[in-house]
Amino acid sequence: MKKIFTLVVFIFVLCRPLIGYCAEIIQINATNDIVVGDQNRKLSISLPCIEVENENERVAIQILNKSFPRGTKIKIKPFSLNESILSAQVFRVDDKSEMSQILISNKLATNLCDDI
Repeated sequence: MKKIFTLVVFIFVLCRPLIGYCAEIIQINATNDIVVGDQNRKLSISLPCIEVENENERVAIQILNKSFPRGTKIKIKPFSLNESILSAQVFRVDDKSEMSQILISNKLATNLCDDI
């Protein structure tokens, strides 16, 4: 009986889905000031390799807020760290869309790098 109970507990532990915690969008202030966080940390990041003209910044923020509303689960891919500012790509967990590519495809930003 003890072996059966141990086997059932073991199977339950293996089959139970693991709870994964990801970062989420907290606030989008600008394309170079996106606040993300997880359960106990906040981090301000900028989008790498893009340039958004000043006249397009407001529209770019609106599109990003529509595509990545507050609380959207994301993952980030760090790109560089300059003067304590993290530059990273931001991907939605559910549909894998990326912020920089959304801005480039809407012709609101120009791509400055070849590898993004």
